Amino acid sequence: MGVQLVLASSSPARLATLRGAGARPVPVVPDVDETAALGESIGHLTARLAQQKCRCVIDALNEEHRLDVPSVVLGCDTLLETEGHIYGKPGTPEAAIVRWYRMRGRQGIIHTGHHVVVVRDGTLHEMTRVATTVVTFADLSDAEIARYVATGEPQVVAGGFTIDGFGGPFITRIEGDPHNVVGISLPLVRQMLLDLGVGWFDLLGDHPQKG
Repeated sequence: MGVQLVLASSSPARLATLRGAGARPVPVVPDVDETAALGESIGHLTARLAQQKCRCVIDALNEEHRLDVPSVVLGCDTLLETEGHIYGKPGTPEAAIVRWYRMRGRQGIIHTGHHVVVVRDGTLHEMTRVATTVVTFADLSDAEIARYVATGEPQVVAGGFTIDGFGGPFITRIEGDPHNVVGISLPLVRQMLLDLGVGWFDLLGDHPQKG
């Protein structure tokens, strides 16, 4: 069974991760308000935003009749928790520098909400789960932080770092799924799909290719 995969995300890293695993996702950028509700936990927030991203994209695709074939819509949202604080993308160089002053030499927890919707014959079957991964940051010098921030990378990624880019040398330990640090846990997505009656290779077609 061939299934269309729609990625409800603007993240190049998530798209590249899925493509690297052989999938051919169709990226659609959702338009959602990512503001946390008062007292909302990080797990609930990432799960809720993943759900909202999927629903936003499903509404848009339904209007264009692009879900008339068997489809999987996947939404994710990633945030960093460290010392009881929740962090998304720093946004500015100044915020990225302050973030790294707080993170260096410490641990953080990456939370990624995953929402999967399987569309069959106009019926939606959906599931939400959250993956967590613990990362340990190297004890960077002020000069290293300044040079890293000057690359422009940490400002635009959740948590203010990557493991698959310039930030890779600054992560000394990972406990859990490393894909989750990039923003999508492939093993979790596979299990969610199985629970919804879709095999991983259904997304890859009859002749999956690398890259």
